[in-house]
Amino acid sequence: MISRRDLLTYLAAAAAAGRITRRDLVAQSRPAAQMYGKDQLIVRSIRPPDFETPTALLRTFITPTNAFYVRSHMPVPQVDAATWALKVGGEVNSPLSLSVDEIRKLPAVTTTVTLECAGNGRAFFQPAVAGIQWEKGAVSTARFTGARLSDVLKKAGVKTGGINVEMHAADRPLGTMPAFVRQVPMAKAMHPDTIIAYAMNGEPTPLVHGAPLRAIIPGWEGAYSVKWLNALNVIAKDSESFWVATGYRYPTRRVAPGAAVDAKEMAPLTGLVVKSLITTPADGASQPVGKVTVGGFAWAGEDDIKAVDVSIDNGASWRPARLGGEQARYTWRAFEFE
Repeated sequence: MISRRDLLTYLAAAAAAGRITRRDLVAQSRPAAQMYGKDQLIVRSIRPPDFETPTALLRTFITPTNAFYVRSHMPVPQVDAATWALKVGGEVNSPLSLSVDEIRKLPAVTTTVTLECAGNGRAFFQPAVAGIQWEKGAVSTARFTGARLSDVLKKAGVKTGGINVEMHAADRPLGTMPAFVRQVPMAKAMHPDTIIAYAMNGEPTPLVHGAPLRAIIPGWEGAYSVKWLNALNVIAKDSESFWVATGYRYPTRRVAPGAAVDAKEMAPLTGLVVKSLITTPADGASQPVGKVTVGGFAWAGEDDIKAVDVSIDNGASWRPARLGGEQARYTWRAFEFE
């Protein structure tokens, strides 16, 4: 945690630089001492902002926007929505430059998505792994509204040779860090649930969550949902960007922990795997003797959660939990077990 004074100092400087709105400033400057207070996230990094959601705030199917975890690879860019342009080029018949208003004029769709950082839970790895030391809260669920990515690509006219779409972001790298670029295969890019979002939970997307435009690639690990999206580049090969060719990949064979692996022997992370999280009772909570209700969420990326089983004897036996009624594709599902 950081002190309230340090947080306010940072936010005030960001506001002066035009990187954050007054509304965001008010929402994110609650007393830092109230770790589980309303709107309070756990600060893993201040620049760039990486804020984890305490599990105590993950109690509802839709995560309130001010409680949604924040992941940033680079400092938040300066944004002027009035002059923002999304450029579309590469293997297309008609290169485009679309304003936010032009994106908004396309048919609007809403996709409910559970986003999770690929590194969620990294703090528990043994041996330790470098990177943001997320514990359990780099995951949240929201309703995102925007235009279908396919509608934008169709306006540009994708050539037959285009097999991937590079997504470029406006945040600028520090030092020698490579610019943030991600790649999505054409089939996923053209899926009707893949969108370019401008609203989050029924309100304009906050700057820290990628305003004015953010890609939402449902069911896939969170880094695909590129924030501050300002360019799409259709390519006839795999991207040579560090974040595609080297980053966010896993070995296709078993290796010793920490061993170096050639990128050619790794495959890209795509869909989220099945996972669950207990949110109640809280870690370290005291409970009266008797029945205890255990609750939380389970998710599986592009797949649906059909059942959740709970063990209270270290896996010797399992019993079915009760599933929450609210569900959607690409989202977690609540469960309870008494």
